Amino acid sequence: MAIKTGGGFLNEINVTPFVDVMLVLLIIFMVTAPLMTQGVEVDLPTTRTVKNLPQDSEHLILSIKADGNMFLDEYQVGLDELQPHLKRLVAKQKKQLFLRADKSVPYGTVVQVMGEIKGAGIDRLGIVAEQEPDKK
Repeated sequence: MAIKTGGGFLNEINVTPFVDVMLVLLIIFMVTAPLMTQGVEVDLPTTRTVKNLPQDSEHLILSIKADGNMFLDEYQVGLDELQPHLKRLVAKQKKQLFLRADKSVPYGTVVQVMGEIKGAGIDRLGIVAEQEPDKK
């Protein structure tokens, strides 16, 4: 389809509006993508010394919510199916695992989950906590 101009037909498509829309979408994606990696919402315990989680994709996060539901990254898993998933996703791919447990989760549940992690052949486990607020 050609567009008629004053002196004839214009056979070219004006891509400038298309490029503008694509750049805006790219900027929106770049801003929102890091926010989507937060994962499952848990109320973490606090401590004085905390290191930041690595931002690479060479790790997985196992979250335990206050109600006892477990999520491997954002996918819900049960305690009975946790060990096979960990063997497949963490141990075989040589990734590091981080445990984020809500501070109201019973200690026995956390120990039971850590036993499943050890049973999957994972020796290195990171525990996630939040920095205590400064008291001034």
